[in-house]
Amino acid sequence: MAKRGGLGKGLDSMISSQYIDATKNVEKSTELSTKADNNVDKPVDKEENTPDKMLKLSQIEPNRGQPRKNFEEESMEELAESIRQFGVIQPLLVQKKGNHYEIVAGERRWRAAKLAGLKEVPVMIREYTDQEVMEIALIENIQRENLNPIEEAKAFMCLIQEFHLKQEDLAKRVSKSRAAIANRMRLLKLALTVQEMLAEGKLSEGHARALLSLESEALQMQAAEMITEQSLSVRETEKLVKSLLNPPPKKANSLDWQERDRFIYEKLEEDLRVVTGTKVVIQRKDADKGKIQMDYYSVEELERLIELFRRIK
Repeated sequence: MAKRGGLGKGLDSMISSQYIDATKNVEKSTELSTKADNNVDKPVDKEENTPDKMLKLSQIEPNRGQPRKNFEEESMEELAESIRQFGVIQPLLVQKKGNHYEIVAGERRWRAAKLAGLKEVPVMIREYTDQEVMEIALIENIQRENLNPIEEAKAFMCLIQEFHLKQEDLAKRVSKSRAAIANRMRLLKLALTVQEMLAEGKLSEGHARALLSLESEALQMQAAEMITEQSLSVRETEKLVKSLLNPPPKKANSLDWQERDRFIYEKLEEDLRVVTGTKVVIQRKDADKGKIQMDYYSVEELERLIELFRRIK
């Protein structure tokens, strides 16, 4: 895996040289761990990769602030098998925390070592601030492309909120553009259900960005379900979002004009019943047309009604 540029640029004035060295080691760790995944055993730079000591796995605990929350079972089994054959090529980066050691970088190797049945692993022990610990963990995962978009967005948000970093500073530290940082964090505006679907791979980041145009969480979830059920492409999703934002004007249905004046016509029917002395029903065909139906129950009553209308004439 090629090294990514930009990690060291401008960092001297912001963080310790020890931390800069650690980020370089993290990048090397990325390459070496990838080799381990592929069962490749190649020489390692002894100076940069020499462990300080071996620690029992029981003495090591993961970092609770680790950005990555999901570890694919199949991938972990593959790495565990590689470790059974070649051992842990790159030492874990840890720091002392009370009566245990906390992982700064290498939780995936720690988990795989446990699966492989190892009792101890090589480590490099360093001291870092909480901010440096999170940054190193984030950089390692970004370089290995192990974080899903939501995990990465939450890590960015945590660094900005907890350590009061500006997006420009964070962009330099993780070798990303400010726009990339901002766009990734915007994903946290999605409904939680939609965020989970994105994290699980049910939605792509392109789908998620399209859904950001919908302010209503209910509409976001409705659209997300349609995407998965109908296997919509990103372009089709954009059209769907547009239709949800600009629904066609509602056409008047057959009940609209009936309901609108229903009470008025009921009153007219009652008035006609009083005047004629018989049951009267107004049957409306549309808003302006209809017919009047009157009941009679004998020839005499019919003649009475006819005489009534004649007098009106």
